[in-house]
Amino acid sequence: QVQLVESGGGLVQPGGSLRLSCVASGMILNRYTMGWYSQAPGKQRELVGFIRSGGTTNYADRVKGRFTISRDNAKNTVYLQMSSLKPEDTAVYHCNANPGGYWGQGTQVTVFS
Repeated sequence: QVQLVESGGGLVQPGGSLRLSCVASGMILNRYTMGWYSQAPGKQRELVGFIRSGGTTNYADRVKGRFTISRDNAKNTVYLQMSSLKPEDTAVYHCNANPGGYWGQGTQVTVFS
């Protein structure tokens, strides 16, 4: 049974940084494309970026240069390093695994002035 558990969210001021983690169980991480998505209140879930099984990454334009996705296969964990955070980054962040369309429960990130 595949499970994804995110952590690392919290409150941060604009310009600050956070690192989110997504621990996977019941699967071998490096066989999946792992994505991060954000969902702000009242809005649809949006892609932040993803890392392919081969290690290459892609990012949404709004986070390019600020966010970095990495993976530690030994720990079966994917990370989202978030820097230069803006109030508009406030959202629940979810990780996703494909194939299979698995989702974690999400972790809240709030960027406040």
